[in-house]
Amino acid sequence: MAPVTLQTVDDDLKDVIQHLFEIQSAVHGYLGPETQQELVRKIKNLTLALSTLSTHTDLPPNAQSDTSSNLTDPSNPPLSSIQLPPEIIDYIDAARNPDIYTREFVELVQRGNQDLKGKREAFAEFRDVLAREMRSAMPECRAEVDRVVAVTGGRGAGAAEETVDGTAK
Repeated sequence: MAPVTLQTVDDDLKDVIQHLFEIQSAVHGYLGPETQQELVRKIKNLTLALSTLSTHTDLPPNAQSDTSSNLTDPSNPPLSSIQLPPEIIDYIDAARNPDIYTREFVELVQRGNQDLKGKREAFAEFRDVLAREMRSAMPECRAEVDRVVAVTGGRGAGAAEETVDGTAK
């Protein structure tokens, strides 16, 4: 059996929503016994659509290992390959907008990245200052200090040191 794709589930959900809308319209315009049969038919259609959705979204136990990504379209992955974090499920269960969760998550990651960038720059500056002081205090270790600075991505001893405004000193 071919894997159920995200598009299939999306279509099933659209069918369920359409059936619910039709039932709502039939109930709103209920005229008595003549519309009762139509309402029963619409409810049966809804039941079938929900059953189809349930069948398509019921993953077998080995579904996690059966994701052959090289055979599928990346824009329409198999349903078994989609994994949602439990936090977003809880967020939606609490009747909150998942777009807000995404925005908050992105902002949190950006703040973390800025924090790490600042730490990296501070350590790089400390490395350069420490190397400069070690070169002047222990000239016999100059080659080893230059090697460590070069390996860690710093400026070598021969490079001109720059000031804050970018000019060489």
